[in-house]
Amino acid sequence: MSFSLFAACAPGLEPATAQELRRLNLANLNSTPGGVAFRGSQRDLYRTNLELRTASRILVRIGDFHTTAFADLRAKASRLPWEAFLRPGQTLALKVTCHKSKLYHSDAIAERIVGAIEDRLGGKVNSAKGDDEADTHPAQLVLARCVRDRCVISLDSSGALLHQRGYRLATAKAPLRETLAAGMLLASGWDKTSPLLDPFCGSGTVAIEAALLAMNRAPGRARRFAFMEWPDFDAAQWSSLLADADARIISAAPLILASDRDAGAIEAACANAERAGALDRIQFSRRAVSAIEPPAAHGWVITNPPYGVRVSANKNLRNLYAQFGKTLRARCPGWRVVLLSAEANLTRSAGLDFTKALAWVNGGLRVHLMLGSVPAKA
Repeated sequence: MSFSLFAACAPGLEPATAQELRRLNLANLNSTPGGVAFRGSQRDLYRTNLELRTASRILVRIGDFHTTAFADLRAKASRLPWEAFLRPGQTLALKVTCHKSKLYHSDAIAERIVGAIEDRLGGKVNSAKGDDEADTHPAQLVLARCVRDRCVISLDSSGALLHQRGYRLATAKAPLRETLAAGMLLASGWDKTSPLLDPFCGSGTVAIEAALLAMNRAPGRARRFAFMEWPDFDAAQWSSLLADADARIISAAPLILASDRDAGAIEAACANAERAGALDRIQFSRRAVSAIEPPAAHGWVITNPPYGVRVSANKNLRNLYAQFGKTLRARCPGWRVVLLSAEANLTRSAGLDFTKALAWVNGGLRVHLMLGSVPAKA
C-alpha cells in the first residue's frame, strides 16, 4: 500500500529534511513551508520515523476533498479508511485549522469528523482538542486543515515529537532541540570524520547529535511511535527495520570535543550523552572558550552560543564573541565555523566572515544558521 506522507519540520528546516528523504531514496518530494510531502509504503512510514533527524512528525494524509457544508464533510470523512488506524473506544486529540473556507468553526468541524469516525468504526470514540506542536500525545492526534473549502485530514504516526530521542532528560539553560541541532550538522557539510568542537555545549545536544550521526545510529531507535498502536501495525517489519539500522552502525569515531564554562551544563551533558550511548564518543570538559584545546588537524566548530536575549538579557556579550573569534584565529586556523545567531552585531564582534544559510525559530527567537571559516595562518 502506498501512503501520502508529510514530514513536518520546523519552518526553515525543509531543505535539511528533504536532503534526508533523498538519502533514504524517497522521490517526488514537494517542499512546502513547514515540511516535505512525499509518497511511501508502510515500510517507508516506519523508516522515516526511525531515521529522520530533522523532522518533527510524520503525518499520513488520508483525506483530501472539497466541502462547503457540514453534512457533506461528515459524509466524505466517513468514507475514509479510519479502521486501518483507529479502534472503537480509542481516545483522539483533534487539531483543526481553518482559512478562507465556508466551514470556519473549528469545534463544529471537529465534531463532524468525530461523528464520521464513529460512523465508520461503528462505536464511540473519546475526543479532545489537540496541539500538533505538543511534546507528548497519549491520544492519537488527528489533524484537519480547511483552506479555501478544501479539507485535508491527516493522522500523526509519530506520537511524541520526533526531537524526543529519549536521552535528553537533563537540560541546561535555553536547550536546543535535537532536530535543530541535527539540522545544523547536516547544513554545515561536516564530513562525520573530521574533528568537531562545540565550545558552548550547554546540555550537549550538538555534540550528542554529532556522535549519533557519525555512528549512523537511527535517532528513533530507543522510543515508541503512535503507529505501533494502529490495528495494521506490522511488528515483524518493524523488527526487520531495527535490525537493518543496527547493522549499519559504524564503530569508528571522530574526535568530538564539547565544553562549557558552567559546571551544571557539563554534568547535564554527560548524563544525556550516557543515556544516548555516546558518552565514550565525546570528550566533555568544563572550560571557558578562551581555554579550548583543539587538535592540530582541521575540523569544524559547530555551536549555539548565547544570543544576548533571554539567557543573557541585559548583558554585553560582545566581549565574549570577540574572545571567541580571537581564540579561533589563534588555535583553529583553517577550521570551518557554524553557529546560530539571533543578533548580527554580536556575530560581527567575532571578526570572522559569515554567510547566512538557513533560518528558523529557536525558543521563540528568529535565528540564522551562519556558515564561515577561520583564516589560515600565513
